[in-house]
Amino acid sequence: MKSVAESKKSQNIAEYIIYLYQQEDLIRSFQGNLEEIKQYVVAHFPVSDREKEGIFHWYQDFRNQMKKEGIQENGHLEESQKLVQELSQIHWQLVKTDKTYFETYQKAKPYILQAVKDAEGQNLGNEIQICLNGVYGLLLCRLLGKKVSDVQVKSAEAFGEVLSLLNLVYQQERISKN
Repeated sequence: MKSVAESKKSQNIAEYIIYLYQQEDLIRSFQGNLEEIKQYVVAHFPVSDREKEGIFHWYQDFRNQMKKEGIQENGHLEESQKLVQELSQIHWQLVKTDKTYFETYQKAKPYILQAVKDAEGQNLGNEIQICLNGVYGLLLCRLLGKKVSDVQVKSAEAFGEVLSLLNLVYQQERISKN
Protein backbone atom coordinates (compact mmCIF):
# COMPACT_ATOMS: atom_id res chain seq x y z
CA MET A 1 0.00 0.00 0.00
CA LYS A 2 2.86 2.32 0.76
CA SER A 3 4.29 1.78 -2.73
CA VAL A 4 0.87 2.43 -4.31
CA ALA A 5 0.55 5.64 -2.31
CA GLU A 6 4.07 6.77 -3.18
CA SER A 7 3.51 6.03 -6.86
CA LYS A 8 0.27 8.02 -6.91
CA LYS A 9 1.89 10.89 -5.02
CA SER A 10 4.73 11.13 -7.52
CA GLN A 11 2.50 10.87 -10.59
CA ASN A 12 -0.89 12.45 -9.80
CA ILE A 13 -1.42 14.40 -6.61
CA ALA A 14 -5.22 14.45 -6.91
CA GLU A 15 -5.29 10.65 -7.29
CA TYR A 16 -3.05 10.44 -4.23
CA ILE A 17 -5.40 12.59 -2.16
CA ILE A 18 -8.39 10.54 -3.28
CA TYR A 19 -6.45 7.36 -2.47
CA LEU A 20 -5.88 8.67 1.07
CA TYR A 21 -9.62 9.37 1.35
CA GLN A 22 -10.34 5.79 0.25
CA GLN A 23 -7.98 4.39 2.86
CA GLU A 24 -9.54 6.56 5.59
CA ASP A 25 -12.97 5.28 4.63
CA LEU A 26 -11.74 1.69 4.50
CA ILE A 27 -10.31 1.95 8.00
CA ARG A 28 -13.52 3.60 9.22
CA SER A 29 -15.61 0.83 7.70
CA PHE A 30 -13.81 -1.57 10.05
CA GLN A 31 -14.02 0.92 12.95
CA GLY A 32 -10.21 0.89 12.99
CA ASN A 33 -10.14 -2.80 13.97
CA LEU A 34 -6.73 -3.91 12.72
CA GLU A 35 -7.44 -7.63 13.08
CA GLU A 36 -10.46 -7.31 10.79
CA ILE A 37 -8.45 -5.23 8.32
CA LYS A 38 -5.80 -7.94 8.37
CA GLN A 39 -8.37 -10.70 7.87
CA TYR A 40 -10.68 -9.09 5.32
CA VAL A 41 -8.34 -6.79 3.43
CA VAL A 42 -4.67 -7.64 3.78
CA ALA A 43 -5.14 -11.41 3.62
CA HIS A 44 -6.66 -11.09 0.14
CA PHE A 45 -3.71 -9.36 -1.49
CA PRO A 46 -1.99 -11.73 -3.93
CA VAL A 47 1.47 -11.18 -2.46
CA SER A 48 3.89 -13.03 -0.21
CA ASP A 49 3.36 -13.25 3.55
CA ARG A 50 6.28 -10.88 4.05
CA GLU A 51 4.66 -8.30 1.78
CA LYS A 52 1.33 -8.78 3.57
CA GLU A 53 3.08 -8.01 6.83
CA GLY A 54 4.39 -4.77 5.32
CA ILE A 55 0.90 -3.87 4.08
CA PHE A 56 -0.54 -4.60 7.51
CA HIS A 57 2.02 -2.31 9.16
CA TRP A 58 1.18 0.41 6.66
CA TYR A 59 -2.52 0.14 7.62
CA GLN A 60 -1.56 0.10 11.28
CA ASP A 61 0.51 3.29 10.91
CA PHE A 62 -2.26 4.90 8.85
CA ARG A 63 -4.90 4.02 11.45
CA ASN A 64 -2.65 5.29 14.25
CA GLN A 65 -2.19 8.60 12.41
CA MET A 66 -5.96 8.90 12.06
CA LYS A 67 -6.34 8.31 15.81
CA LYS A 68 -3.61 10.82 16.60
CA GLU A 69 -5.36 13.46 14.47
CA GLY A 70 -8.80 12.58 15.85
CA ILE A 71 -10.37 11.69 12.52
CA GLN A 72 -11.53 8.14 13.25
CA GLU A 73 -15.14 9.03 12.41
CA ASN A 74 -14.80 11.80 9.84
CA GLY A 75 -12.42 14.34 8.38
CA HIS A 76 -9.17 13.94 6.52
CA LEU A 77 -5.53 13.60 7.45
CA GLU A 78 -3.57 16.82 7.86
CA GLU A 79 -1.23 15.69 5.09
CA SER A 80 -4.04 15.52 2.54
CA GLN A 81 -5.53 18.81 3.74
CA LYS A 82 -2.17 20.56 3.30
CA LEU A 83 -1.98 19.20 -0.24
CA VAL A 84 -5.51 20.44 -0.95
CA GLN A 85 -4.44 23.89 0.28
CA GLU A 86 -1.36 23.79 -1.96
CA LEU A 87 -3.51 22.87 -4.94
CA SER A 88 -5.93 25.62 -4.03
CA GLN A 89 -3.13 28.19 -4.03
CA ILE A 90 -1.96 26.98 -7.43
CA HIS A 91 -5.60 27.10 -8.60
CA TRP A 92 -6.02 30.77 -7.69
CA GLN A 93 -2.68 31.64 -9.27
CA LEU A 94 -3.65 29.88 -12.51
CA VAL A 95 -7.14 31.41 -12.62
CA LYS A 96 -5.42 34.81 -12.83
CA THR A 97 -2.55 33.91 -15.16
CA ASP A 98 -3.36 30.92 -17.39
CA LYS A 99 -6.03 31.24 -20.07
CA THR A 100 -6.33 27.48 -20.71
CA TYR A 101 -6.72 26.77 -17.01
CA PHE A 102 -9.26 29.58 -16.63
CA GLU A 103 -11.35 28.14 -19.49
CA THR A 104 -11.21 24.68 -17.94
CA TYR A 105 -12.18 26.10 -14.56
CA GLN A 106 -15.10 27.97 -16.15
CA LYS A 107 -16.50 24.63 -17.36
CA ALA A 108 -16.35 23.25 -13.80
CA LYS A 109 -17.57 26.40 -12.06
CA PRO A 110 -21.33 25.80 -12.58
CA TYR A 111 -20.96 22.36 -10.98
CA ILE A 112 -18.96 23.84 -8.10
CA LEU A 113 -21.69 26.44 -7.51
CA GLN A 114 -24.37 23.74 -7.70
CA ALA A 115 -22.52 21.69 -5.08
CA VAL A 116 -22.40 24.72 -2.79
CA LYS A 117 -26.11 25.35 -3.34
CA ASP A 118 -26.97 21.69 -2.71
CA ALA A 119 -24.95 21.73 0.52
CA GLU A 120 -27.50 24.14 2.03
CA GLY A 121 -25.02 26.03 4.18
CA GLN A 122 -22.73 23.13 5.02
CA ASN A 123 -19.07 24.08 4.56
CA LEU A 124 -17.67 22.07 1.66
CA GLY A 125 -14.24 23.66 1.83
CA ASN A 126 -12.53 25.42 -1.04
CA GLU A 127 -13.23 24.86 -4.73
CA ILE A 128 -10.49 22.26 -5.09
CA GLN A 129 -11.91 20.31 -2.15
CA ILE A 130 -15.28 20.39 -3.93
CA CYS A 131 -13.67 19.04 -7.11
CA LEU A 132 -11.95 16.24 -5.17
CA ASN A 133 -15.19 15.40 -3.36
CA GLY A 134 -17.06 15.27 -6.67
CA VAL A 135 -14.59 12.86 -8.25
CA TYR A 136 -14.41 10.75 -5.09
CA GLY A 137 -18.20 10.74 -4.78
CA LEU A 138 -18.55 9.38 -8.31
CA LEU A 139 -15.96 6.71 -7.55
CA LEU A 140 -17.84 5.68 -4.40
CA CYS A 141 -21.16 5.51 -6.23
CA ARG A 142 -19.65 3.25 -8.85
CA LEU A 143 -17.94 1.05 -6.25
CA LEU A 144 -21.21 0.67 -4.38
CA GLY A 145 -23.15 -0.05 -7.57
CA LYS A 146 -25.34 3.02 -7.19
CA LYS A 147 -26.99 4.63 -10.18
CA VAL A 148 -25.02 7.63 -11.41
CA SER A 149 -26.77 10.51 -13.15
CA ASP A 150 -25.49 12.20 -16.29
CA VAL A 151 -24.99 15.38 -14.25
CA GLN A 152 -22.78 13.51 -11.76
CA VAL A 153 -20.67 12.15 -14.60
CA LYS A 154 -20.38 15.54 -16.34
CA SER A 155 -19.49 17.31 -13.11
CA ALA A 156 -16.86 14.70 -12.21
CA GLU A 157 -15.39 15.00 -15.71
CA ALA A 158 -15.20 18.79 -15.38
CA PHE A 159 -13.68 18.48 -11.89
CA GLY A 160 -11.22 15.90 -13.21
CA GLU A 161 -10.05 18.26 -15.95
CA VAL A 162 -9.37 20.98 -13.39
CA LEU A 163 -7.51 18.52 -11.15
CA SER A 164 -5.53 17.17 -14.09
CA LEU A 165 -4.24 20.61 -15.05
CA LEU A 166 -3.48 21.38 -11.40
CA ASN A 167 -1.52 18.15 -11.18
CA LEU A 168 0.62 19.12 -14.18
CA VAL A 169 1.57 22.43 -12.59
CA TYR A 170 2.02 20.83 -9.15
CA GLN A 171 4.39 18.19 -10.60
CA GLN A 172 6.33 20.84 -12.55
CA GLU A 173 6.73 22.96 -9.43
CA ARG A 174 7.79 19.92 -7.42
CA ILE A 175 10.44 19.03 -9.99
CA SER A 176 11.74 22.60 -10.17
CA LYS A 177 12.11 22.70 -6.37
CA ASN A 178 14.32 19.59 -6.40
